[in-house]
Formats: sequence, structure tokens, C-alpha cells
Amino acid sequence: MLSNKKFLIVFLLTIAIVWLCACLSTEKSDDRAKNFDRLSKLPRVMLWAWERPENLKFINPSTTGVAFLAKTILLKAEEVNIHPRLQPLELPENTIQLAVVRIETDRYQLPKFSTSQMDKTLAAINSLTKLHNVIGLQIDFDAKVSEREFYRELLTKLRNMLPSNFLLSITALASWTIYDNWIKDLPVDEAIPMLFRMGVEKKEMLNYLASKKDFTSEICRQSFGIATDEELPFLPKGRRIYIFAAQSWTAELLNSVLDKVEKCQTR
Repeated sequence: MLSNKKFLIVFLLTIAIVWLCACLSTEKSDDRAKNFDRLSKLPRVMLWAWERPENLKFINPSTTGVAFLAKTILLKAEEVNIHPRLQPLELPENTIQLAVVRIETDRYQLPKFSTSQMDKTLAAINSLTKLHNVIGLQIDFDAKVSEREFYRELLTKLRNMLPSNFLLSITALASWTIYDNWIKDLPVDEAIPMLFRMGVEKKEMLNYLASKKDFTSEICRQSFGIATDEELPFLPKGRRIYIFAAQSWTAELLNSVLDKVEKCQTR
């Protein structure tokens, strides 16, 4: 039998473990509530506006928002080359917006991923929070395996820098959302499965979606991304739709792709 002293130690350790588990559970619940609040501000349909002149004054801001390319950042050796958006973007007043940052790495002069590069990249991204009607950031980075540690650290630091009500979104290669699920615990509100331009994995990804299996982690089950110029796979209902246009947006183009989405979700 345990002595009184040992019993007391075991009892106190048990109490401490229960208290710690309760705290962690409460913290996770709080995080989920904040995540829901941030995502609830976004309309069901989000249009990507890439680097070309776009006139989107025809959209209804109550149902449609815009994720616009705001900056492209190239990491090269010890450099951070920042290219701001140069093309005009016309929107209705009060359009909900996400500022998108595209991150690329030079294939010939591989980045060092130094502290200086991290700090400069964070500063360039964080400055976008001051833009009018921008309620969140979206990072678009097709990180290679060797670049994932840097990307994780970047997102973690960025989340800590942002106001608590500011949304943080990322795009995700389709493979990341199914079998290479390294993103499941990233500190982001959503990871958007990119169901277009899937390259060599396209057939495997389309077969997976056709079987009506879902994406493997919760952050991938909030939304999905499609393109106007590609055949649509099976698409789950009740999720936010990000749409990339291969040409300048028009009302006719938007209506056409939304009709196709509806048919894909009912077949």
C-alpha cells in the first residue's frame, strides 16, 4: 500500500494533470471560437484578383468578396525582393477583402532563410493590415519540404503579430489536404485546397474527390479553390468557394462558373 506521503504526491499530480487538461481544452475551445468568428466575416464566394487590371464593381458585396494579390515576395540567397501590386482594382464600397501575398523562392540562388529574411518578410506582410476593408491575410506559398520549417515559423510569428480579430488564411496544394497533411496544426483559420493546376497528382486527386471522401484536417474543410478554365471535380456543399479566373472577371463569367459549381454539388 502507498504511504500517506506517496498517496498525497500521487493525488496532487492527478489534480495537476486534470487541471492542465482542462486548461488545454478551454484554450482549444477559445481558439475554435475565435477561428469561427474570423471566418464568419467572409462571404460564401471569394474571387481571386491576380496581377492584372480588374473591374469588379458588378459584384454584390453582401454575397461576394475579393482576395487580391497585394504583394509578391521573392526570397533569393540573402535577399528579400518585394513587388507590390501595380495593376488597378475597382470594387464596390464595403467589399470584404483579403490581401494575398505570393511567396516564391529562387531556384538558382536558394534562400538562406536567415533571421533577416524572416524579419523583412514579416514586416512586408504585416504592413498590409492597414489597408482599407482588408479583414485578413492570405499567404500563397507552394513550400517544398525543405522550406516548410521556415513557412511554419513565418505563420506562427505572423499569427502572433496580427490583431486577434484578423483572419489568417493560406492556399494549400491538394496533396497537403489529403495524404501529405503536414499543415494540420498550422496556426491559420483556413487552408484552401487548390483543386486546379494539380500537375502530376491530378488524376489521383480527382479520383479521391470523386469517391466523395473529405479532406483530412479541419482547417481544410472550410473552403476550396477552383478555376474558371478547368473541369470541376466533385465539390462538397456548404463551404466557401475561392475562384481563380484565367481571364479578366465579368458578371457573365462569374454567373457561369457558379452555375457549374451548383451542378457539381448536386450530381
